[in-house]
Order: sequence, then structure tokens, then C-alpha cells
Amino acid sequence: MNSCIYGINGPVVTVKNTKDFFVGEMVFVGKERLIGEVISVATEDTLIQVYEETAGLSAGEEIVGTKSPISVDLGPGLIGNIFDGIERPLKEMEKKGGAFISRGGEYTSLNEEKQWEVTVLKKPGERIKGGEIFATVKETESITQKIMCPVNVCGEITFAAESGNYTVNDTVLKVKPDKNKTNAIAGSEENEVILTLKQRWPIRKPRPIKNRLPVTVPLITGQRVIDSLFPLSKGGTAAIPGGFGTGKTMTQHQLAKWCDADIIIYVGCGERGNEMTQVLDEFSALIDPRTKKPLLSRTVLIANTSNMPVAAREASIYTGITLAEYFRDMGYHVAMMADSTSRWAEALREISGRLEEMPAEEGFPAYLPSRLAEFYERAGRVTTLNGNEGSVSVIGAVSPQGADFSEPVTQNTKRFTRAFWALDKNLAYERHYPAINWMESYSEYADDLADYFNKNVDEKFFDFRQQIINILREENSLMEIVKLIGADVLPDDQKLVIEVAKAIRLGFLQQNAFHKDDTYVPLKKQFLMMNVFLTLYKEGKKIVAASKPVAPYFTSGVFEKAAKLKYDIDNEHFDKFDDYLAEIKKAAEDTLNG
Repeated sequence: MNSCIYGINGPVVTVKNTKDFFVGEMVFVGKERLIGEVISVATEDTLIQVYEETAGLSAGEEIVGTKSPISVDLGPGLIGNIFDGIERPLKEMEKKGGAFISRGGEYTSLNEEKQWEVTVLKKPGERIKGGEIFATVKETESITQKIMCPVNVCGEITFAAESGNYTVNDTVLKVKPDKNKTNAIAGSEENEVILTLKQRWPIRKPRPIKNRLPVTVPLITGQRVIDSLFPLSKGGTAAIPGGFGTGKTMTQHQLAKWCDADIIIYVGCGERGNEMTQVLDEFSALIDPRTKKPLLSRTVLIANTSNMPVAAREASIYTGITLAEYFRDMGYHVAMMADSTSRWAEALREISGRLEEMPAEEGFPAYLPSRLAEFYERAGRVTTLNGNEGSVSVIGAVSPQGADFSEPVTQNTKRFTRAFWALDKNLAYERHYPAINWMESYSEYADDLADYFNKNVDEKFFDFRQQIINILREENSLMEIVKLIGADVLPDDQKLVIEVAKAIRLGFLQQNAFHKDDTYVPLKKQFLMMNVFLTLYKEGKKIVAASKPVAPYFTSGVFEKAAKLKYDIDNEHFDKFDDYLAEIKKAAEDTLNG
């Protein structure tokens, strides 16, 4: 007897009295063959979440199982493409259905007609095992895709195609599997396993690795407030929480363009349609500063807007992290931008409500923390099965309602991420970008990365970083007094802290994305800039210690000049820093002698 729809509640479909399905199985629902996933199995009721709009479905329509979990296709054709939350290519869907995407229809994620130039690395008679690279494809000008043996295949190669042009479904290798080994993959014939350029992987299952590596290498972004004060490691996790209009998406765009990751996976999860349109247009026009090629030549975009089916929004995060792991396994460093995990959590809440589950805090399901943990735990710097080093760094935006960081999604995200870049609406309204609040933000990677910065930039780098943070913290405590009684009554040493901190805020923490030398700043220049501000402070302390009036030092012009040095010195020639230091010392000496 065929399984049929018994009840429909939004994206949740009920099937009665069936034993045809297992939890996590991908199914086709109704006459239009809508894609769904089995989420609950019981003696009487089986529940399915449908990844497309269910309006128009009716009771009695057939449900067909696939006997496999919800999975994505992995192979050439991913880079530069735009997918929805379940890896259907939006460009192909537009060609078939127009601007308003129709429901149903079976789409292949990868172009099965395009021929790729393949270099085959293996020969008949050689052995191969899971994760081993057996061919390469020059996918774009920036990325060479390395075709890997599926992890459940191990044996002797009986056939290897010559290097040449092949589609993703053409046979490249045939492998005679070892006895007592599991080689159950599609494409087996006569006890041989056929390997093509394409493989499938379940999105909710992490891809295997050989071992994890310590997170001791930074993801260099060129953004001073991040690299110097709140750094992120390759393989690390970061949260960017902020209210409406604080610049979450803008900050992620800047990181995607400038960070030293090899590949960018950008997941627009539940964002507004016009915002995602802007993302797609901008990414198409951006030039990668590293390769001088289009940024899309090393980017995969997953677009799941707020008006798309809510269940697919829940899946989009897993689709993105699975693609990231696939490229990590080739030995690439991948940065995944999730914008935003709050919309993903809202999808969990809506589906949980349809399932009539007991709600927890603010209506979110009780398993919200574990789902967040599962997602962020898939980040990491690892040794892959083929012996290469790769990493997945996850940067997740969080959109708390009313910029309330005490709400459940933000608080649980803090538990599972080690870098927290809190965006401040007041800074954003003052046009201070990135609008990262230096008092609420933190990075637990600082100690892990100290040796790298001290060895590769300067041995004083992290000492300077701590001094800058101390000055900013002291200014924050003094500003409470200033608001009550004004700055004029403060002693000179406290006035010095406020003036130096102001120069740091304007000249170091604030960054201009439209200035050629300020949009990206190398680590060496960041260090030299910190040295200028600390010299300002050190020379001022000498004046205070000598009981001389510090006001002439403030009006000498060196503070204003220090705040503008980010524009005056380019990113390659640092000789002018010595002139700044000499001018500061002369101004301090004149004040002492005056």
C-alpha cells in the first residue's frame, strides 16, 4: 500500500499507519513531488517537514520515499553558483519557471552536461582509500577542485580514464573493493565501484577527518578592531550580534572580501529578499583583491530569503557547512558566513510549534542549544583524510530583537563561539564602522594566537594590544564621571587617557571601507599604528609625572595628526611612522621645556 498524506499543518505533513520511512529520509510529497524530510516516526503518525510551499496539497496524495537521507551533490560546478537552502540551482530554476520560482520539479544541483578538463592522478593497479585525491579539475581561475574518493570506498583500481574532458557523471575510476569493507555507494556494478567527479553527502552528518589541529593560526581580515583586539583563528567560530541597521551584513561582506580564506561560503538564511538581491549583485561585481579575478570565482552563495519556505531555511545552514567541509577536505581554508542564525532559530521555533512540542524560553524549542552546538562544532582546523591541512571558520550573524543580547539565541551562541563581536547601534548611527563595541566584545583566541603574532609581526604585538585595551577600558570608566561633572575637573593623567582613547577610537578602531589604504590594513601597519598611539600616551605620562600642564601637549596638533595617520601612510611604505614618532616626542619635549 502506498503512503499517503493524512494531514497538513503548514510545512508539516502527517502520514498515518506506515512503516515505509526512517527518520531523516528524503521523500517526495504529492503530485508535484515536493521535497521533504522525515522528522518523526511513530506507530500511528509519521511526520514530514516539506521544504516547499504546501498550499494546494490535499489529503490522499502519495508520498514516495528515496531510502536515503537529505543530501547534497558535491563536485565541479559549485563555485560561483547560487543555490537555495536545499542546493537547487536558482539560475536553472529561473530558466524553467521564470522570476517567480514554481514548486516541485526535480533539478540537478550540478550541471550534468558541461564537460570539465580533468587531470587523472591514478593508474590501474594502484590502491585507493577514502578521502584520497584521484583527479583535479580547474573549476575557476582561482580554484582547482580536487576530486576525492568517497570515504566508504577502499580497494584496488581496475580502470582509470585518461586525462581529458568529462561530465560529472562520466566514469573516471573503477575500484575493486576490499573484502569485509563497506563500499555501498551508487554506481556499483559487477562487484566494482564506479567513481565519477560527483558524490553525495548527508547534510546533517559531519564529514570525517583524520584529527583536529590546535587553532593557532589567525584568520587575517585586515580589519584592525578584529585582527588586533578580537582576533579569530582559522577553524574558529565567531558571532556578530547586532540590532537592525548596525552593519552585520556589511561586516560579513567586508570579511568575505578581505579575509585570507581560500573559499567563501555565504548563506543568506531568512534575510530580506531585497538584501539578498543586493548581496548577489555586489558579489557578482566585486573583484577579489588577492587574485584580481571576480570574487565569485571562489565563492558559493546559498540564498534562502524570508519569503521562502521556512523548513528550507532550517536546512540551509547544514547545506552551507557541508559544502564548506567538502572544500576543507581538499586542503582549503574556508570561511562560512551565516546571515543570520536568528532567522534559522525562528524556523526551528515555527516547525516546533507546528509539531506541538513543549516550548522553552521565548517559545524556542528546548533543543535550540544542542542544534547550535552541532552547527558550530563542525568548524575547526584539521588534518584531512588525505593528509592535507584544511579549516572551516564560521562567522554567524545574530539578529536579537531590539538589540537585546540577553535573548536565547544570542546567549546560547555565546556558549558555543569563542569570538564575540558585539555591534553597537550608537556607533552605527555615528557612522563608526565596523560598529564593534570594544567593551562588550571579546575573543578567547587571543592567547592561542599570541605566539603567531609575536613571531610573525613583532614580539611586542600582544603587549601593545593589551595596553590599547587597558586605555579603552579606563576611558570607559572615566566617561561616567565626565557625563556627570564634565572633563574640566579631571586631573591631567585622566585627561590624557581620554584624549589618547579618543585618538585610538577615531584613528584605529574606525575604518573606512571606501579608502584604498584603509579598507584593508596589513598586520605590520596595525602594529606600527598601535605604537604611535602608545607613544602618545607614554610621552604624555612623562609630562604628567613632571607636574607640567598637559594642555599644550593636547593642542600641539599631534593628537589630530595621529587620528588621521591611517590615510597618510600607505600599506607598503612605513618609513613615515618614524616621522610621526619624532614629532610626538618633540611636542612632548617642547611641553616639558615650556
